[in-house]
Amino acid sequence: MRIITDFDGPIMDISDRYYHVYKLCLETVKYPDQSIFELSKDKFWNLKRAKIKEIEIGIISGLDEQQAVKFAKMRQEIVHNLPYLIYDKTVPGAIETLEKMQAKALDLVVMTMRLAKELEFALKQENLGRFFPEDKRYCLANDYVKIADIKDKPILMGKALEELPKIEETWMIGDTEADIIAAKTHNVKVIAVLSGIRNRTQLEQYEPDYIVNNLAQAAELIIS
Repeated sequence: MRIITDFDGPIMDISDRYYHVYKLCLETVKYPDQSIFELSKDKFWNLKRAKIKEIEIGIISGLDEQQAVKFAKMRQEIVHNLPYLIYDKTVPGAIETLEKMQAKALDLVVMTMRLAKELEFALKQENLGRFFPEDKRYCLANDYVKIADIKDKPILMGKALEELPKIEETWMIGDTEADIIAAKTHNVKVIAVLSGIRNRTQLEQYEPDYIVNNLAQAAELIIS
């Protein structure tokens, strides 16, 4: 059995990075002596999980429309930069779950919209490379020009399914609509997890086979 898992969401918690960049961009674009309303991390992350646009988050935080546009642009430009990846951490229980799946000789594949250098950084930082040999890592080339996750991920999924050895059963685990669309495009069963950047309401719209809390529950469901 093969399990293809997204990286951010099921394995990595990126909420601290996103919140740090949010605060940095807010502080950068505000006017001198301007009163802003810095959101708590929980409030900010709930907005992100509900798919509220960056410009709206900026306005909610006290920016005017012009500032909010600048805020959103800056955030998009820097949030995936290597200096900020140090704020990522593994989702509680994810490493133990990967160890359990590996012990059961499941074929583990990681599939992510990270650029190769971004994935490599995290794999080394958290010693996660042991779970995913190089031929089981599917990500974007460093010079890849992104279109949109919902378009790019099905392409990546197609590439993986074409290159990987044929196997009787394949599952996809992810935390966004892109993961669900990629799996459904290629007739792969898909489990959505709530440990990432989309809430249940958002995920339900795309009708995954199952929705569970985290990677551990997804693995338990598949193994059982």
